[in-house]
Amino acid sequence: MRLSKVLMHGGSSLNILYVNTLEAMGIPRACLRESLFPFYGILPGMKAYLVGNIDLPVTFGSKSNSRTEALTFEVVDWKGVYHAILGCPAYATFMAVPNYTYHKLKLPGPNGVITVSDSFEQAYISSHEYYDLATTAANSAELGQLRATTAECRPDPGKPSQAPAFVSTDETKSVTVDDTDPTKTVRISSQLPAK
Repeated sequence: MRLSKVLMHGGSSLNILYVNTLEAMGIPRACLRESLFPFYGILPGMKAYLVGNIDLPVTFGSKSNSRTEALTFEVVDWKGVYHAILGCPAYATFMAVPNYTYHKLKLPGPNGVITVSDSFEQAYISSHEYYDLATTAANSAELGQLRATTAECRPDPGKPSQAPAFVSTDETKSVTVDDTDPTKTVRISSQLPAK
């Protein structure tokens, strides 16, 4: 299956695949391996639980010069703008070198260098869709409900979870950003000083 909207994110330590992409590929959830560990950094002060993980072959290039490697994807069950996000593990596996300015990715292939190019227009559209999605999530009442209910939510590895995908962490604290307006706060690590 050709995935036309993949974000190459050199700052991510995971390769992420969304459940709707997995279903569009015709891969049943039963093929996923169990994953008990949460990850951080998606929403401040929250941790996310994975649906599972799976190894899939990924191919870059054309028929005359292509390269295929197996990558491990962490599968998440929330809405995303992209089909998948390829992080540092993908860069390392393919020995790929990105150029973010020109939207190009270069990697060694059997018949020379494979260059993957992106459309500036598609990147612009995707970044706006991503911004809209992130803004909606951050401003939604659902996020407040998630924070209020996550103290009692813990996933049961043997059962499909109906709990929210994001869970508040105890390692954060709320800090007032503007002394004149106490409603303007931000969540930071409890290890950091308030100033």
